[in-house]
Amino acid sequence: MKMLNFGSVNLDYVYHLNHFVQPGETILSHQRETNCGGKGLNQSIALAKTGLLVYHAGISGYDGALLREYLQQNHVDITFLKEIPELSGHTIIQVTPQGENCIILYPGANAKVDHSHIDFVLSHFEKGDICLIQNEISCIDYLIKQASKKELTIVFNPSPYTPELSTYPLNKVSYLILNEIEGEQITGQSSSAQILSTLQQQYPQLKIILTLGESGAIYQDSCQQIKQPIFSTNTVDTTAAGDTFTGYFIYSIQKGLSPKDGLILASAAAAIAVSRSGAACSIPSLKEVNCFLENQKTC
Repeated sequence: MKMLNFGSVNLDYVYHLNHFVQPGETILSHQRETNCGGKGLNQSIALAKTGLLVYHAGISGYDGALLREYLQQNHVDITFLKEIPELSGHTIIQVTPQGENCIILYPGANAKVDHSHIDFVLSHFEKGDICLIQNEISCIDYLIKQASKKELTIVFNPSPYTPELSTYPLNKVSYLILNEIEGEQITGQSSSAQILSTLQQQYPQLKIILTLGESGAIYQDSCQQIKQPIFSTNTVDTTAAGDTFTGYFIYSIQKGLSPKDGLILASAAAAIAVSRSGAACSIPSLKEVNCFLENQKTC
């Protein structure tokens, strides 16, 4: 079973501020960092940190050497990461002392994924392989349809939300991993119970993982619902928490763990990530996560 992540790669420009910039306001940033990021890259790093071999597919720009090197250094296979003569995607991230963040995303080369590149990449994968997709690249609807035709197990993280999401063939997706904000945007419902109920009615085949911030996470399929509280930790930066959670939950799928054990593992990994500054660089190794869980048992 091979692991394909077809997703974005971004350069993250992180500004540390006392508070988020208000309309018409100019404020001083006391620290600036340049990191490798993008939901796709972050989730590939998270998967690789578990020890899985992950193939990252997508497109970087002529300024993407740092991104490619970072993926390789973290043991991600970039055979299917194409380079084009345009700017790579990038983000401007504001981070407050409380660890909150807000993000501006410029898609760049991520928006140049086309049918031919998708067809080329998928020709190297087969039935039973896992295909992870986020919503930061172009041609998502085509990618889902083609991956489904090849009978890949499709895991979709519909972030960031766009109006086009309503046209995507979610009936072909196996796992949907989303947060409560995305859940409300997709369903029009405000409570977690209503979000889950609406999605299950519309897409009975879906296995849904809904993350709820400080309220933990919920797994739901046609037979069961499992709730998982968060692990208490000192929050420094929440930038890659969701991507870390996603990567580790997919690891649990690949390893055949139960949904409950998957939630525990993913929640522990996310707890470690938020206790550190940065995006991909904050993602823990599987050894660190296992040690964290062992320490929780002795507390």
